[in-house]
Amino acid sequence: MSWFSKAASETQITHGSRLWLYVVAGLVMVFLVAPTIIVIPMSFSESQYLEFPPRTWSTRWYDHYFNSYEWMSATRTSVIAAFLTMVVATPLGVMAAYGLFVSSFRFAHLVFLLLISPMMVPVVLIAIGVFYVYAKLKLVHSMTGLVLAHSMLAIPLVLIVVSSALKSYDMNQEMVARSLGASRLRAFMVVTLPQIRFSVITAALLSFLTSFDEVIVALFISGGDNATLTRGMFITLRDQIDPTIASISTIMVLVSSSLLVLAQVFGQNKDGK
Repeated sequence: MSWFSKAASETQITHGSRLWLYVVAGLVMVFLVAPTIIVIPMSFSESQYLEFPPRTWSTRWYDHYFNSYEWMSATRTSVIAAFLTMVVATPLGVMAAYGLFVSSFRFAHLVFLLLISPMMVPVVLIAIGVFYVYAKLKLVHSMTGLVLAHSMLAIPLVLIVVSSALKSYDMNQEMVARSLGASRLRAFMVVTLPQIRFSVITAALLSFLTSFDEVIVALFISGGDNATLTRGMFITLRDQIDPTIASISTIMVLVSSSLLVLAQVFGQNKDGK
């Protein structure tokens, strides 16, 4: 039996019948990935301008990036902000997801919608509002303000991922632990958390990635010694064409892709289903 005649699903639809779907999916993937594929070879060009394909191969712009104090400072800021965002957003999102899951509050679903509202509001509007508030609180260009703003954007992701995991969790297991004398906190830490840990790890990685790749809010509230890498890239592209951007973009693609792969790996359950 050929591959085209094999069943592709439980409904006995063959791969041959789905061939058009595979072609469309492949074209969409090429359309989405093509810009990334183009940027990678551009980062190894010797030219002072962005060119594809490179006429001369070189690691000149990688050397410039790693030897630049400004770029290294911005990278350090982005990594620190992303890590702190992960530390803040993950436990808050987990607590919110757990609280809504066990709550008997009639309007819990409305609270859920309220908590994920930063995902539904245009980011530029959030950035303007945050900048207005931070200007009064003197948090503009501060690491604290940057982490709080990025945490606001990351918490909805944590909430959604962990809530999905809790929906498939049998709450009776925690109830048994509590009936045997364990407090709710201890029952959660010992019984519930180990069973949803893969979702929690996935949510943490996505929180890190949300902060690390964010640019719009950073344009409004980061700057000076706390300017992020993405903000520096945007300003550089606005003022001049610097091929260093291609090398930084390649590094960020590798970091983001690695985190997404880790999120997929840790997001699997014990049985690999």
